[in-house]
Amino acid sequence: MNTSNAYSAYKNNSINYASKEQLLLMLLDGAVKYAKIAKQAMIDKDIQKAHDNIRKTQDIFYELMITLDVNQAGEWGQQLMSIYEFTVRRLGDANIRKDVHIIDEVLPLIEDLRDTWEQAYKISKGTEVKRLSFNSKS
Repeated sequence: MNTSNAYSAYKNNSINYASKEQLLLMLLDGAVKYAKIAKQAMIDKDIQKAHDNIRKTQDIFYELMITLDVNQAGEWGQQLMSIYEFTVRRLGDANIRKDVHIIDEVLPLIEDLRDTWEQAYKISKGTEVKRLSFNSKS
């Protein structure tokens, strides 16, 4: 088995055996990743790559919207749905206009969502682990 196949098998097993909370975090990590790739592609004037990665980010948010049970979640669920809808709409605007400033507007929101869900997951598991920051000067 070569390295590529081994990694694919590991990745598939990670997804297949992940909890719902871990899958949510994986999706949001993917949304952050794809939004950043789209932003860089816009800067590089690679229109197709920007489009593809914005669509991937939107698809993740569509999945989050589909799986959010607003009736069970109540008011906070409705607020979360509004955030998801806003994010999808602004990503669409960024894609149509190829406007990196719109990505700059929505990327911190996506990162905050990811960080919030990560904190909630850690609290639910009774663990507190610091996220490493590669931008810190420590």
